[in-house]
Amino acid sequence: MDISSINWLAVVAATIACFVVGFLWFGPKTFYPVWSRALGRPADQGPTGNMGLIFGLTLVGALVQAVVLALVIGLARAAGTDVGLLAGAGFGLLMGVGFAAATSLSHRLFAGQGLKVWAIEVGGDIAQLTVMGAVLGLWT
Repeated sequence: MDISSINWLAVVAATIACFVVGFLWFGPKTFYPVWSRALGRPADQGPTGNMGLIFGLTLVGALVQAVVLALVIGLARAAGTDVGLLAGAGFGLLMGVGFAAATSLSHRLFAGQGLKVWAIEVGGDIAQLTVMGAVLGLWT
């Protein structure tokens, strides 16, 4: 499995799906107010900084995740595993729990931000990767 065998349309769709899930997860009626308060900021305070840079780098990160997840799913298929929507979602879930959650835990704890911030952030990561895996499993 190499990068030339990736279905790039599926990667773009998974990247867009990642943004949709992130938008819903951190919306003003979902986890954003709780997350903001857990960080010690007012619940109605929006993001600060250069929004073009923030969204641009977030897009790059989501694209990298989609490419890597497509490669992992491709490797599983090359090994004879039938990967569809559910198995793809399972791969995304495993990546979310095994890598995103496990890696970011120490970052949040050493930064003094606690388990609540970690749980909200990593919950979004897991949801995004699960949906991305489902899209890639269905489409690639």
